[in-house]
Amino acid sequence: METDTEGSDAEGSDTKGSKKPSGDRAGLLAAGVALAVCGGLVLYGVLDPGEDESKPADRTPTAAVTYEVTGEGTADIAYQARSASGEAVVVKAATLPWRKTVDVPLGQEPTVSIILGEKGGQARCTLAINGKHVQSATATGTFGRATCTGALPERANATEG
Repeated sequence: METDTEGSDAEGSDTKGSKKPSGDRAGLLAAGVALAVCGGLVLYGVLDPGEDESKPADRTPTAAVTYEVTGEGTADIAYQARSASGEAVVVKAATLPWRKTVDVPLGQEPTVSIILGEKGGQARCTLAINGKHVQSATATGTFGRATCTGALPERANATEG
């Protein structure tokens, strides 16, 4: 009978031995899956940073501003567009007539400036906010200058237009 007991102990230890490695394998498999999921999330964040950057910008209230410069020939045009720093965009020797509609963050003052070249001439800048005319000015002569500025509406008005 001892032989049977030893045999059943041996079978029992073989059974326990075969279950233990499969338990270890299941743990390793679960750890591997968890690691792959974490790695995938990290990789998604690394490969897709543009959407995270655009979401806060989308929350910034803006107003649609249309800048227009009429006349003949060319002019240097500087205007404010959507920029956290508030720096102007400059278009050198733009062919007239010229028109641009951009979103400007509330709290910034929309501005368009024109400078005529050495040939002079005449050009007129106009500024409209949410489709409503705000200001116009005329530049004449050699290196003539004109600037149009406006005040952006309150937050409630910006979302209506």
